[in-house]
Amino acid sequence: MNAAAYLLATGQGSASALECGAERLTYAELRDAVARAAGAWRARGLEEGGRVLVYAPDGIAWVIAYLGAIWAGGIAVGLNSRLFERELTVVLSESGARFIWCNESSRALLERLLANIADPPRLVIDAQWSEALNAALPVPAAAMADDAMALWVYTSGTTGLPKAVMHAQRTVIACADFARDILGLGPQDRIYASSKMFFAYALGNSLCAGLRLGATVILDSEWPTAERVAEVVERHRPTALFSVPTLYLKMLQGGVAARLAAAGVRCYGSAGEALPAAVRREWREATGVAPVSGYGASETVVLVFYCDNDSGLLKPSPRLEFRMRDSGDSTAPQRLWLRHPSIALGYWRRPEAECDSFSDGWFSPGDLFRRRDDATMEICGRDDDMLKISGQWVSILDVEQTLLGASAGCVEGLAAVGFENAEGLVSIALFAVAAPRQETQARERLEAGIAALPKLKRPRLIKWVNELPLTATGKLQRRKLKDLYLGGAT
Repeated sequence: MNAAAYLLATGQGSASALECGAERLTYAELRDAVARAAGAWRARGLEEGGRVLVYAPDGIAWVIAYLGAIWAGGIAVGLNSRLFERELTVVLSESGARFIWCNESSRALLERLLANIADPPRLVIDAQWSEALNAALPVPAAAMADDAMALWVYTSGTTGLPKAVMHAQRTVIACADFARDILGLGPQDRIYASSKMFFAYALGNSLCAGLRLGATVILDSEWPTAERVAEVVERHRPTALFSVPTLYLKMLQGGVAARLAAAGVRCYGSAGEALPAAVRREWREATGVAPVSGYGASETVVLVFYCDNDSGLLKPSPRLEFRMRDSGDSTAPQRLWLRHPSIALGYWRRPEAECDSFSDGWFSPGDLFRRRDDATMEICGRDDDMLKISGQWVSILDVEQTLLGASAGCVEGLAAVGFENAEGLVSIALFAVAAPRQETQARERLEAGIAALPKLKRPRLIKWVNELPLTATGKLQRRKLKDLYLGGAT
């Protein structure tokens, strides 16, 4: 198979495939452009298995360059266009990429970094690329083995340096299952993800799912804010929005949620982190529709668990098989093993991490789960999100969710971490960001919420901060939070 050809096989030729600002492309135009992009990549010397880094803001040209590399038999690697130089240097050095596709504004930075790398990738500037694309002849899609690599996704780096997750051609086989079977989306829909395409969540559930469904995928080159999301929605009128809990909260606080409903959004997806119950409830009150919360990873691309009610409990997505990973402690939350067509092949040059997380086609994420019944799971966070206090397991995610609900929108961000107090006992530290002009009310409501918690769940250290350390995909960096304020204490 060929993953790019598979994604583009469904859409009606005259139907709108991609929209970005004033640009529009039909499925017929997109198929032709991708086939010509593959011809242009081959003319430059791209061979089967050659890596192409795509380093630019989202846009139609991004999609064409990305899918064109896969169509040609290469491996497409979408990169965060805001990567710090340290992380970008690691990617440029270790990926072994043949090319890096970028826009003119990135040229100076990349030329400086590439000058210090042996056998660096060749720069392909968007403006030059456009000329080559117009002159290129379309080529047939390369016929690849199901398990041949098609794309890499770099992890968000919440636990250290980003890792390259290697995905096979088969990764896209089930890409539309969640959108179609759980959300009820089809070719008539218009899908917009506020997250960027280098993020697996947006790549899998908006771009890949939307194209396979024959729907319209809406892109935006600008970084998402609450107001920007509202502007894109009002301009392009999507029927489905994929976003993250942090942005849903900011849209509620900014008063833009009702504008999305008025513009015709009828379906909302949430992932990247757990969706607080209070945010889900307030979003339903503001728009009439509650987001469906999903769980996925860079290693799965698609959402493999979901929750479509107020319980917070996760149900398996279509085609997912899972089993518990024996921890030796029947009372403790455990890691899972997952099997699904979208499970990655492994990590590029990370043998220890690969050994821990991949085995015979199964993948075990770093998060911990607790089985509630035969059909549902409770997510408890990562290993260091579970604390044993007074002989009982406490989930700091549960503490965060409860206190976010108690703060009733007065808190813009909140994070709990474990640390050892002066007596050497495990305690909870809480870090909070007050919403603008609501500092006093935030403190009062948070103090009341803490007082209402069971004693063992009450934070013993509370610190108000200006912002929380987040990755580019909006995930909390707990390790960085500890290093900044607790000296790395555990």
